[in-house]
Amino acid sequence: MAKSKHETLLKTPTGISGLDEITNGGFPKGRPVLICGSAGCGKTLFAAQFLIKGITDYNEPGVFMSFEESSKDLVENFKSLGFDFKKLQAQNKLRIDHVRIERSEIEETGEYDLEALFIRLNYAIDSIGAKRVVLDTIETLFSGMGNMALLRSEIRRLFSYLKEKGVTAIITGERGESSLTRQGLEEYVSDCVILLDFRVIEQIATRRLRIVKYRGSTHGTNEYPFLIDEHGISVLPVTSLKLDYKSPTEIISTGLAALDRAFSAQGIYRASSTLITGSAGTSKTILAAHYALSSCKRKERTLYFSFEESPDQLVRNMATIGINFKKAIQSKLLHIHASRPSLQGLEMHLMVLNRLLTELKPRTVIIDPISSLITIGNSSEVGAMLVRLMDTLKMNQINALFTSLTNDGSSSNDNPTVDLVSSLADTWIKLTNEERNNERVRSLLIVKSRGMGHSNNQQDFTITAKGIHFSTPNKK
Repeated sequence: MAKSKHETLLKTPTGISGLDEITNGGFPKGRPVLICGSAGCGKTLFAAQFLIKGITDYNEPGVFMSFEESSKDLVENFKSLGFDFKKLQAQNKLRIDHVRIERSEIEETGEYDLEALFIRLNYAIDSIGAKRVVLDTIETLFSGMGNMALLRSEIRRLFSYLKEKGVTAIITGERGESSLTRQGLEEYVSDCVILLDFRVIEQIATRRLRIVKYRGSTHGTNEYPFLIDEHGISVLPVTSLKLDYKSPTEIISTGLAALDRAFSAQGIYRASSTLITGSAGTSKTILAAHYALSSCKRKERTLYFSFEESPDQLVRNMATIGINFKKAIQSKLLHIHASRPSLQGLEMHLMVLNRLLTELKPRTVIIDPISSLITIGNSSEVGAMLVRLMDTLKMNQINALFTSLTNDGSSSNDNPTVDLVSSLADTWIKLTNEERNNERVRSLLIVKSRGMGHSNNQQDFTITAKGIHFSTPNKK
């Protein structure tokens, strides 16, 4: 009996960070893709990056046909993002064609078809052997057409023509009032439709992407945040990662010998995640600093995200208790990145972290404190970001430590980030600062530590000129 064979849809990699992950390989090869959205959501940039990455990363020449911006404006606009259109044109790998269409002229002429456009587009494709095509934007083509039957016929003919040429094409379109596009037909004749959205929630601007349809292929169905920065577009597939990372058995130090002894393995697992919670003044940052210095002593590059102190202030404060960050910074083992959470949205913070992971390749990452993120997003948004962050760190075998602020109330879980992260973290350390016999006493309690035994007693400690000193013995 013959075995049934399933043909796999051929795909064209987009070259856009994160997008190939949620499209399972890219756009359908040799088919038209519709990208629609309101003004300012990034449609033209999206298309341009697809074209440029195709040339530079996959040696696929491309044609950019614009119906709005002139060739000169396109070249200037994308130069700031590092897209060298002139160089690619000189290499005969990119052809830019500006088609000027005046609405008044179309109305005076009456009905028309796209035959002249096909001739012009055909020449541009054949002259450089283009594999990718961008048409930006399609509404301009039909702005003067009143005959809807003719309009629909020409749209179908345009999409069929692109398929016959075997090019992977992006057509951009403005979003309509009751449909994805103004004409309402493009989404039906396209093999892949992507909707871009630009929204402002509580004064924080966020861009989102959703794959509305993708014929012949599975794909991510959620809304995915995407960013536009000096490097172009990056998509953050928040919910796409699988739990398939490896778990090392090597033990590393927390930076404090007395704390290491509180664990049955005399330390914590490499590439594990540790959460430190406590109210203000419980020494969360100091404990994180010991952890960072321990990583540097192992000659492992460390990335420290500070949301409350500048690098200079953090270095100065830690020096007063015997933690010398200056030497680690000078040897480039420690990199401190400091910014206020309100500087940018959650997605941008995550993108900055991802970029630093790529550039610095750290073995240890510290974020102090994650509770600050709740000021720029609701609990579900912060939760989605932290899940993505923690999975990224585990996938890259990175030691992770997070601090989170709690209030002085009886419940330690009064900050939403504690609820969000405590179940995901491998080790949870709770710090307190209580009043006993007319003095403040700091103490530490290991709430949990996956995969190893640990002390169950509360350990008191003091802050000395040599860092944290434990004053109570460990009881396993």
